[in-house]
Amino acid sequence: MFDKLFSPETIEETLRILQTEIPLACWETVYVTVLATAFAVILGLPLGVLLVVGEKDGVRPLPKGVMHVLNVIINLLRSVPFLILMIMVFPLTRLIVGTAVGTVASIVPLVIAAFPFVARLVEGSLREVNPNIIEMAQSMGASPFQIIVKVLIPESVPSLISNFTIAITTILGYSAMSGIIGGGGLGKIAINYGYYRYKYLVMLIAVVLLIVLVQIFQSVGTHLSVKSDKRLKGK
Repeated sequence: MFDKLFSPETIEETLRILQTEIPLACWETVYVTVLATAFAVILGLPLGVLLVVGEKDGVRPLPKGVMHVLNVIINLLRSVPFLILMIMVFPLTRLIVGTAVGTVASIVPLVIAAFPFVARLVEGSLREVNPNIIEMAQSMGASPFQIIVKVLIPESVPSLISNFTIAITTILGYSAMSGIIGGGGLGKIAINYGYYRYKYLVMLIAVVLLIVLVQIFQSVGTHLSVKSDKRLKGK
């Protein structure tokens, strides 16, 4: 097996793929991951805020039935395995981008899978804010909107960045899975060559590159989170 894995023919084919397909696959993976994360945050951030401010003791309580429906929808979407979700949203993906396969098409199921996860992460971050700060803002006559944009979100920025980093690395893993249904990127390379054509060396390189991308995203996110933490600036 190892003789075949490192045979001259295999190495030559791997070098060809490295030169012609891997660079584009890396770009597609980063492009899809960043764009899907951005859309997931756009949808998940306000939803997570709503889950906190709309509860019974929140700054802007909402009807119990509305909160129950929101929680049920989020829990349902989070419960569906990503591979199944990709297939389930084929009609929606085709409606939005005109096709259900390809790099761009994979963004739709990635966003649908990620934004409920982001909403829960945002909810957790906002719940870490000191209640005394919120009470102080309320005593000074701040409106619910002002409390959200000037107290809740600013105070939870380090935690939000840390959680968004978790989200982007999770979405990166999901993007690799999308290669099974024709999505682009390193996942497609790993599946098409490593699984269907038994080019295990190519698959190994694709996996290593995915690990490197995860480390880059994680390092950048951790750096930004630490840099934005006011508690650490005084030390």
